[in-house]
Amino acid sequence: MTDMLRAPAEVKYADELDWLESIDDGPKPFSWRLSPKMVRLFVLGSERADGLDREVSQKWFGDRSFVERSIVTLASDRGLLLIGDPGTGKSWLAELLAAAISRNSTLVVQGTAGTTEDHIKYSWNVSMVIAKGQSRASMIPSPIMTAMERGVIGRFEELTRSTSDVQDALISILSEKYVSIPELDDDNIVFAQPGFSIIATANSRDRGVNDLSSALKRRFNFVRIPVVTNKRSEAEIVRFRTTELLRRHQIELDVPPNLLDILLQSFADLRTAAASATSDDEKLESALSTAEQIGVLEDAILHSTFFGDRTLRAQTLAGSLVGSLARRTPEDLAILNKYWHGVVEPRSKQDGGDWQAFLEGGREAIATLS
Repeated sequence: MTDMLRAPAEVKYADELDWLESIDDGPKPFSWRLSPKMVRLFVLGSERADGLDREVSQKWFGDRSFVERSIVTLASDRGLLLIGDPGTGKSWLAELLAAAISRNSTLVVQGTAGTTEDHIKYSWNVSMVIAKGQSRASMIPSPIMTAMERGVIGRFEELTRSTSDVQDALISILSEKYVSIPELDDDNIVFAQPGFSIIATANSRDRGVNDLSSALKRRFNFVRIPVVTNKRSEAEIVRFRTTELLRRHQIELDVPPNLLDILLQSFADLRTAAASATSDDEKLESALSTAEQIGVLEDAILHSTFFGDRTLRAQTLAGSLVGSLARRTPEDLAILNKYWHGVVEPRSKQDGGDWQAFLEGGREAIATLS
C-alpha cells in the first residue's frame, strides 16, 4: 500500500474488517459485507462479554442507540441524515458505517453553494462526446450514481449547504431509486442495486442556509448527534484522535493528564459562558466542539515538537488555545481576555501548578494578538 496522508477507514482498518468478515455468521441485508451486529461492533468496539479472540478498537464515541438506529435505517430503503453541531463526529460516523457495510467510504459528494445536479447524477467527457457522440462510455457518473450501480453506500456531506435544485434531484434518487439519462436513446436508465443507500450529514447551525424541503425530509431518517458534554467521554475522544495524529506525524510525545484536564475544563467553561451570553457578540465564533479541542491540542504538540523541547507545557497549550479560538478581532479576544481574568486567574491562585503557567501563556498570547 502506498503512503496516504489520510487513509479511508476501510484501508486503515482493513485487517480488522477482514477478520470480522471471516467470523461473521449473522444475516446480512442486501449486499452488505458485515451483518448489522458486526457493523455495530466495528464502530463501537468489542467488550469482554463479546467473547472474541481479539480486541476490536472503539472508533466512535457516543450513545450506542445512535449507531444502532443508523444501522437499522441503512438496512431499510430510507436514507440516513446525521445532523448536529460542527465537530460532533457526524462525518466520521458516516465514514465508519460506509466502510463496514460496503468496504468503500470514498463515494462522497461535498455539498456547497457551487454543488450542481451534475455532481449527484452525471456529467460528460467533452472530448469523447465530440469524437464519438454521447454514450454510456462518454458519461462520467457521479459518486452517488456509482454507489447506485454497485449497490453500496453513497455519502453526501453538508446537505443543507447545497441549493434547492440539488436537493430536489436527490428526492428523485431516494424515492424512485433510478436516474434517467434523457440524452441517450438506449440504455438510458441507471437503476439502484440492492444495498444502495445514502448517508447525508447536516450541521444544525446551518439552519436557514438552505432548509430541507418536507419532501426530502420524508426520504430520510434523522439521527441527531448531540455535543459531547460528558468530560470522561470527551477525554476518550480527544485521547483517541490525538494518538492517531501523533502516529501520523511519527511523533513520540506524552500528553500529561493534568494538561488534558485543563484543556477540557477550559472548553467546558467557555461553553457555559456561551450558553449564558445574550448576544452573538458575547459568544466566540468557534463552535467549541470536541474537534476543535483536538485541533488545539495538535497545534500545541506540533509547536512543542518543532519549536520547543519536545515536552508539552501549559504555556504552549494556552497559546494554542488563544490562537485557535481568536478568529474575530477584537470581539473574540475580548471574550478570551474576560475569561482569562475572570476564571483562569482565580483558578490559578486556588489550584496553582500548571494553571499558573496556563494563565501566563494565555495572557502573552492575548497581548500579542491585541
